[in-house]
Amino acid sequence: MKTRKLVMTAMLGAVASVLMAFSFSVPFMPSFIKLDISELPALIGAFAIGPLSGAAVCLIKNLVNLTQTTTGGVGELSNFLLGVCFVLPAGLIYKHHKTRLGALSGSLTGAVLMGIMSVPINYFLTYPIYQNFMPLEAILNAYRAIFPNAGGLLGCLVMFNLPYTILKGLISTAIAFVVYKHISVIIKGKYS
Repeated sequence: MKTRKLVMTAMLGAVASVLMAFSFSVPFMPSFIKLDISELPALIGAFAIGPLSGAAVCLIKNLVNLTQTTTGGVGELSNFLLGVCFVLPAGLIYKHHKTRLGALSGSLTGAVLMGIMSVPINYFLTYPIYQNFMPLEAILNAYRAIFPNAGGLLGCLVMFNLPYTILKGLISTAIAFVVYKHISVIIKGKYS
C-alpha cells in the first residue's frame, strides 16, 4: 500500500508538471502572471492519499519545472509555497471529515488561505527577488496598465493577486469536484 501511494503521488506530480507547462495569460492580470490548473492533481492527491501527498505533488511539479524556468526558480518557489497553502488545509480538513462538505470546506479554506498568503509571499519573497531582474516601477506599470489608479506594490498585490489566487484555487476545486470520484478509485486501487 505504501508503494502504491508513492507511485500515485509521483504520477500526480508528473501530471501536475505537464499542467503547469500549459499556462496562459489572463486579461485582468499583468502578462507575467499566468493561470494554470497544476494544483488540481495536488488537490486530488491530498484527498485520495493524504495532505502530505498533495504537498509532495506541489514539490515534484516545481522541481520538474525548474529545468525550464524563466524566473530563476523564484516563480517555482512561490508556486510551491502557495500550492502547499492550498492543498494542506484542504487535505487535513477532508481527512477528518470525509464527506463532500468536508472536501468543499477544505478546498474553500485552502483557496482563501492561498489567496491571503499570496500577499506576504509575493511582497516579501517573490517581488524583492524579481527586482534584481526588473525594476519595481516596471512591475507596477504592468499592474497600472490594467488599472491606472493602482497604488504601490502592496496595494497591487491585494487588489490583483489575492482575488486572482483565490479564483485559481476555486477553479481547481470545481474541476476536482467533477473528476474526483472517477479518479480516486484508480488512485486508491479500489475498482468496483
